[in-house]
Amino acid sequence: MDQYYLYVLSVHIIFVVSWMAGLFYSVRLFIYHTEANDRPEIERNILQKEYEKMERKLWYIITTPAMALTVLAGVSMVCIRPWLLQLPWFHVKLGFVLGLLAYHFICQRIMNQLKMGTCKLSSFKLRLWNEVATILLVAIVFTVILKSAVDWVYGLVGLIIFAVVIMMAVKWYKHYRKKHDC
Repeated sequence: MDQYYLYVLSVHIIFVVSWMAGLFYSVRLFIYHTEANDRPEIERNILQKEYEKMERKLWYIITTPAMALTVLAGVSMVCIRPWLLQLPWFHVKLGFVLGLLAYHFICQRIMNQLKMGTCKLSSFKLRLWNEVATILLVAIVFTVILKSAVDWVYGLVGLIIFAVVIMMAVKWYKHYRKKHDC
């Protein structure tokens, strides 16, 4: 039974990596899609059609199947080791995973809004949004690796500091781009 768990854990990790790659790249495409609005009409139309195609393929061929297989492998791991549900750190991990699932479906809504031309998010806001997945990933990994309730307080403080640093880096990059794009 332990060997079977390790195989399922391996599959889980593989699909988490695939899912995260899909989320990171999808939002990057959303940024480029949004920035295409500033291009001349002919160029804008070509770019937006191409971004829509890329977003759709990435989303439905890689990102969403990877999310589904991540969840399926995770549920399988809990079925093999149901006592995981009794561990407080596991509840924290599940909370972050639910946040990541919500992030996934909000990204899908953004993709659909971009396709319909109704997305109101600027490329700057999308850059900030892109970092939410990073913050959730860091939170999940540290929760799984540390597993200690005592470390959660420090972990939460560290996560907040990490989030602030990322947001400051995004603002700095925006300032840098404005200064060097002119």
